[in-house]
Amino acid sequence: MTYRYILFYKPYGVLSQFTKDTPTQSTLKNFIEIPDVYPVGRLDWDSEGLLLLTNNGQLQHRLSNPRFGHERTYWVQVERIPDAAALTQLQQGVTIQDYRTRPTLVQLLPTEPSLPERDPPIRFRKNVPTAWLEMTLTEGKNRQVRRMTAAVGFPTLRLVRISIAQLNLNKLQPGQWRELTSSELQLLVNLAFAGGRRLKK
Repeated sequence: MTYRYILFYKPYGVLSQFTKDTPTQSTLKNFIEIPDVYPVGRLDWDSEGLLLLTNNGQLQHRLSNPRFGHERTYWVQVERIPDAAALTQLQQGVTIQDYRTRPTLVQLLPTEPSLPERDPPIRFRKNVPTAWLEMTLTEGKNRQVRRMTAAVGFPTLRLVRISIAQLNLNKLQPGQWRELTSSELQLLVNLAFAGGRRLKK
């Protein structure tokens, strides 16, 4: 069996699955015509950015299992300008529902990051400023980033995952995908199986 490792820039409004729940929904099938690959983790339909897909079930399990937490970094546009207290709360962990998040790397970006325009764009409100955060998590609870920023009073307007471990968007545009390079794959193998069994490539 030949294993495939795909990096995909998921656009806004696309489900992280190949099957449709309704006839009008866009799914991965609209962009990727490779049989039997599946996403490692997921991005919500209203989130954008990097998605890793593979047909290697061993790697998929290792990276998806919360016990093997790996870094995922997001650029997050929020409503209003977070103050130091809110940033500290996010960094130390916040309670969402009945769960307290792990410590998170968070910084306020000095300028808006260079990203493709979202389609459709976020709702513009002249009297409400926005800011961009860079957040790095090692866990992936359901809608976690959105719930974290809402918990400290700064709702998320736009969410873009820019990296998974050492993998990043680079020159990919929304809707585009590419295969991992051999060096990228080796780094991913080292991360996923550090101190454990080696992955069959």
